[in-house]
Amino acid sequence: MALWSRSQKNRNKVLGLLGLAEKAGKVRSGEFSTEKAVKSGKAGLVIVSEESSDNTKKMFRNMCTYYKVPYFEFGSKEELGHILGKQMRASLAVIDPNFSEALLKHFAD
Repeated sequence: MALWSRSQKNRNKVLGLLGLAEKAGKVRSGEFSTEKAVKSGKAGLVIVSEESSDNTKKMFRNMCTYYKVPYFEFGSKEELGHILGKQMRASLAVIDPNFSEALLKHFAD
């Protein structure tokens, strides 16, 4: 588990990459779709909102540990939803390996 809060510059880069991934159709958002992506082996990275309930965070943390998918807590529900062009989102999975790798690089910085 990684609670991520870095500089505003890196934060904007992460949000920009998430927006591009969504436009490319490589993001699954919402609890059910995220869970399905992880369990089917398609998820390369899972992001859960920092505002999510402890129960939701624990569920995704345990699931990602079991399926060996990188897990991060990042942003607010409004932020994640806005960047995806949807309403509030508590969780999302990036299903493209290239977008996942780029995001992991920014989370590692």
